[in-house]
Amino acid sequence: MQRPPLFERDGFIYWKNRFETYVKSKDLDLWHIITNGDFLPFQNNPETKKDEIVPFDKQNNDLKRELSKNNEAKMVIYNALPRKEYERIFMCETAKDIWNSLLVSHQGNNQVRDNKIDLLVQQYEQFTISEEESIDNAFAKFNTIITSLKVLDESFSSKNCVRKFLRALHPKWRVKVTAIEESKNLTNLPLDELIGIESS
Repeated sequence: MQRPPLFERDGFIYWKNRFETYVKSKDLDLWHIITNGDFLPFQNNPETKKDEIVPFDKQNNDLKRELSKNNEAKMVIYNALPRKEYERIFMCETAKDIWNSLLVSHQGNNQVRDNKIDLLVQQYEQFTISEEESIDNAFAKFNTIITSLKVLDESFSSKNCVRKFLRALHPKWRVKVTAIEESKNLTNLPLDELIGIESS
């Protein structure tokens, strides 16, 4: 497995999104372990028909391969971290513990997260585009807001984003906005396609 995206303290949200995509592209089991916890040494006992802990010396190869993914998940995070960051989390026992520690340290606890979401939602709702501002520049700012919300597991539908961006445009764009609304199905129109239309 090639090296994952290197950790960025000052761009944590950006790094988190790239890291998640990287892990999922390599092995979905690893992302499951990182977000939900280790695979446990359980197997179904045919006699009792219950899941029971299997001692190491009685684990079959399939179970051992599954359990080895617990260490793979930790290693993929380790490979993304600089030494200073590693020194903060090396006592964590599971990949999930490491991941949660990184989230709390760089994204904040639930209260901090909720405060960030509130601030971003406010920025979204109050977003406007001035007469002098270019469409590309306005889109870059708008995209930063919706991407940051998505990383915090809070997002608006594509339809909502498209309509919001159209409403934020300066009145000088009103004729073009009306033409787009009449010629396009805004329910299925991706935001980046809208920007292409606006910029043309």
